[in-house]
Amino acid sequence: MTSRQDLFAQLTSTASFDIAIIGGGATGLGVALDAAARGFKVVLFESHDFAKGTSSRATKLVHGGVRYLAQGNISLVREALHERTTLLANAPHIAQPLPFVMPSYAWWQAPFYGIGLKMYDLLAGKAGLGRTEFLNRSETLKLLPNARESGLTGGVKYWDGQFDDARLALALAKTAAERSALLINYCAATGLIHEGGKVAGLQVQDKETGQSYSVKATCVINAAGVWVDEFRQMDGDQTKRPVKNMVAPSQGTHLVVDREFMPSDHAILIPKTADGRVLFIVPWLGKLILGTTDSPRDDLAREPTAFKDDTGFILGEAAKYLTRAPQRSDVKSIWVGLRPLVKPPDEDGGNTKKLSREHTILVSKSGLLTVTGGKWTTYRAMAEDVLDNAFEAKLLPQRPGAVTVKLPLAGSLTTQKRISDAPGLHMYGNESVKVQAMPGAANELCPGLTEAMVRYAARFEYARTVEDMLARRSRLLFLDAKLAAQMAQSVATILQEETGVDPQRDAFLALAKQYATLPE
Repeated sequence: MTSRQDLFAQLTSTASFDIAIIGGGATGLGVALDAAARGFKVVLFESHDFAKGTSSRATKLVHGGVRYLAQGNISLVREALHERTTLLANAPHIAQPLPFVMPSYAWWQAPFYGIGLKMYDLLAGKAGLGRTEFLNRSETLKLLPNARESGLTGGVKYWDGQFDDARLALALAKTAAERSALLINYCAATGLIHEGGKVAGLQVQDKETGQSYSVKATCVINAAGVWVDEFRQMDGDQTKRPVKNMVAPSQGTHLVVDREFMPSDHAILIPKTADGRVLFIVPWLGKLILGTTDSPRDDLAREPTAFKDDTGFILGEAAKYLTRAPQRSDVKSIWVGLRPLVKPPDEDGGNTKKLSREHTILVSKSGLLTVTGGKWTTYRAMAEDVLDNAFEAKLLPQRPGAVTVKLPLAGSLTTQKRISDAPGLHMYGNESVKVQAMPGAANELCPGLTEAMVRYAARFEYARTVEDMLARRSRLLFLDAKLAAQMAQSVATILQEETGVDPQRDAFLALAKQYATLPE
């Protein structure tokens, strides 16, 4: 991969781009790849690291949306099921099928939910990953060894998928770069350029050097997630038009514990908890994820902290379904993501469970195209929709679509390892050979992390800081925050050698402490 200096040299030597994208999360990266694959000249700016925000804090599920089926949103479920299959085919090293079990503690639950899941199978059709099965009590306990036995009548087994969200984002970035897109992390969009009342580019600033740049672009796409309204306000200020915020942030909290609390390759779905929310217990990278919550939040913190009520809710609900349940002291990591839920007209955003999970696209009178909402599973379809809207608004010349349906992502390789297994070289797919060729391949810093992986991340995966490495190239921060803190100095030393810039070790140690601490 080209060096950071080369990235900025390419930026300054390009008079104008076809598309400039704000935001390096799932949506922005998906648009960058789709547009680059169609031959457009693309530049993308991310103010922090790729997938630093919401896009690295998902529940790690590639799913059609069982709960959306219950809400009667058939079109959303059908699209998501189709995209689920596409994603699993294009990135088999980081997105794979996962069996779920829905345990039944009342006579009516298995037939009631089972019928819905059979409908899920029908909607999936040939894209199905496995048929839904009704389980008796003993079959359920065999698949869920630590499930609460008292009152258990049986269960339903069905199939969805899971993935590594941050590494999928990285695969999108690398695949887009292979198709000549220019992607720069730690380079923030600081303003919009208007000419004749129309958006004509961006002002950006390199956060490492402080240097600012003016970037001309025919089409500017605002894909900043929960932060899209910041740029919509800039656009409104320039054109003297009032702009009403469209995003109501919702906070999702996840707790990670050891696999001993459910030693199984099957995930658990509790479709209706005490307050009507869904609870997942999901095996992932050798640990278990417990979550998630759906709580309104007014601020837009880059590192939101968990609410005490939410962590208590997750542990309390898990205890209702596990014979041996995790306690506060068993939590290895706690992480929180902000979902960009879209407000309907005149909605104050008070109840985020009722707000739209679908993506929304707006084109302002000045030509700023804003996209927000949606979910990881449908990132590819969202990208196509964004470009279709740009064509319709005459922001770009039309070019044939469907270019990413069968486009393998960087590292694409079918592996015998599962996403539920402990991390290792298999996460790199066919790029694992390149990793092994790096210096330090035999130097294991901790299980699943080698010196070579750190050097590879710095040279070929845009990593600049300890957090980039331990939160998103490796997922150690999300799996075991205390162990991640212990690795900080070793990783910092290697990154400093590779990049020559401050790897921000102390900032990472503070962050790791936050991830390791439950609210009192």
